[in-house]
Amino acid sequence: MSKAAPYAGLTPDRVLDAVESAGFACDGRQLALNSFENRVYQIGLADGSQVVAKFYRPGRWSDAAILEEHAFTRELFAREIPVVPPLAAAGRTLHAHAGFRFAVFPKQGGRAPEFDRPEILEWMGRFLGRIHAIGALERYAARPALDIAAFGEEPRDFLLGSGFIPAELEAAWSSVVDQALEGVRYAYERAGKVAALRLHGDCHKGNVLWTDSGATSGPHFVDFDDSRSGPAVQDFWMLLSGDEQTMGVQLGQILRGYEQFREFDDRELHLIEALRTLRLIHYSAWIARRWHDPAFPAAFPWFGTPRYWQDRILELREQIALMNEAPLRPV
Repeated sequence: MSKAAPYAGLTPDRVLDAVESAGFACDGRQLALNSFENRVYQIGLADGSQVVAKFYRPGRWSDAAILEEHAFTRELFAREIPVVPPLAAAGRTLHAHAGFRFAVFPKQGGRAPEFDRPEILEWMGRFLGRIHAIGALERYAARPALDIAAFGEEPRDFLLGSGFIPAELEAAWSSVVDQALEGVRYAYERAGKVAALRLHGDCHKGNVLWTDSGATSGPHFVDFDDSRSGPAVQDFWMLLSGDEQTMGVQLGQILRGYEQFREFDDRELHLIEALRTLRLIHYSAWIARRWHDPAFPAAFPWFGTPRYWQDRILELREQIALMNEAPLRPV
């Protein structure tokens, strides 16, 4: 496969051949689903059912790291927590075909959750509490931690050497990102030594499917591809939106459900804006790293323009100010 176009060889026929090589009889139906990091397809089976096949981006995770994610989701599922784990075929959840690694998942229906309803956020909190209670039982060995080095310092250094930042803005961006990282370090100092546990890692509205009927009604957590070790609050802050008062109410609703199953360390509230800052830095580096994938220039045509980096500079200045304020408090 080509490093310049890592999925160029993943033709529709090859997708079906791969799924069949894992023991699933396909009927030819195939639908590409929205995904940038990996390639994901809804596949029809001969018995009329459907599965979802995820083809992992070459070179991103080791086999051991992928299998740790699989083991975590299967552990959660075995404890009746509503996640979508990979299916095992011939005793394996990770498969390989024609140079591509992939996993097959059951198709999970659902809609976007309505986070403007208090009972929905409390419901989310209950299941996050259960996920984290299990996540705290063991540690990841192969999957990395979410920390300042991996999500802040290394992405900063990569971007400064990438050539994507316009020359006239490089000094300004470099200065503000260094100030932002100082703010992140100070936030971590204020929080002190907080526990790290296995997380979903990318817990936002797009990775939760809601169902309304039957024994399985409620949230279903999907796509643990970014699962890492880190502080519990990482799985909260992306669920919050609006002004400070609104987010405080939302946080309170989540924690009312969460603390039915696991105590939350309030010191982690110092990390909300720090984690948001790290994600902003990491996100720009993620786009830059994937620019050789033809899907990225098509999806992010403004990346690399002066306007894009001017907006990032303003964004980081706002984060510096927010990190200097008192942390968000639940209402």
